[in-house]
Amino acid sequence: MGVEWVLVCHGLVTLLVVISFLCGQWPIFQGTFVERIHYFLTGGFYDYLLRLVDSLCGSRGINAILSVEYFCYHRPNPILQLIYVAILGATYYFAVKSSFSYIPGYYLGGSHRYISLVAVCIGVVLFILTCFSDAGTVNTENVSQYLSAYPYDNILYSEKECSTCRITKPARSKHCSICNRCVARFDHHCGWMNNCIGERNNRFFLAFLLWHFLLCIYGTAAIGLILAGRLVDFKVIHILTVYYGIENSFLSLAPHVVQSLCFWQVFLVTMPTSV
Repeated sequence: MGVEWVLVCHGLVTLLVVISFLCGQWPIFQGTFVERIHYFLTGGFYDYLLRLVDSLCGSRGINAILSVEYFCYHRPNPILQLIYVAILGATYYFAVKSSFSYIPGYYLGGSHRYISLVAVCIGVVLFILTCFSDAGTVNTENVSQYLSAYPYDNILYSEKECSTCRITKPARSKHCSICNRCVARFDHHCGWMNNCIGERNNRFFLAFLLWHFLLCIYGTAAIGLILAGRLVDFKVIHILTVYYGIENSFLSLAPHVVQSLCFWQVFLVTMPTSV
């Protein structure tokens, strides 16, 4: 039962954090704890940390914090890559522990045990391709090719020299201060990938985003079908209509079914599948 409560709490906390981060500045949340969480997430925590370190350790502590900040935000590092792997691994672990015992079920076949694993592996492959493929580095050896491929329009793009690389910058290219290189058709530097996103790996990055979007939809639908199957196993609709006299229609049953799902969340997952 502990695993299921962790999942429920994780979902609620994630929802609160996302709403606070994205919507905390809205007038409707002014003066509420959502606004305070938003401030804490978008800079307040760092300010409090600097004050605490300054009071305890003085300037040496502040310099140490700033050195860590420089490494995390201004130099290539694998921190966010490791966080992604940890999130993916933990999510899949909890999904296996809490849901696989009900596959196959009333609405899901046994093949979804393997389909889910294949889907996660495809996401990992796209992640690796995006992380470790060349984004389109422009150097003295290939700059002429990129100059011919991306000519200047003299409106948005005109001939300029990169002051760091000492080469002519092709149109739509940019020097990345984190990777310390010029990248053709530069989009952005992605900390999650620890790599620039440019001409040669942009397709991998877009495929990664699309696949994880579809993966979220698939996971949500699969969990919904598992819960729906458990409702059938427990004959919830039959109990609501026969014993409680609720009208057998979607509008009448929906709120009661949702209430049953919220109340029975733990029991639906922890009860033996043979019940």
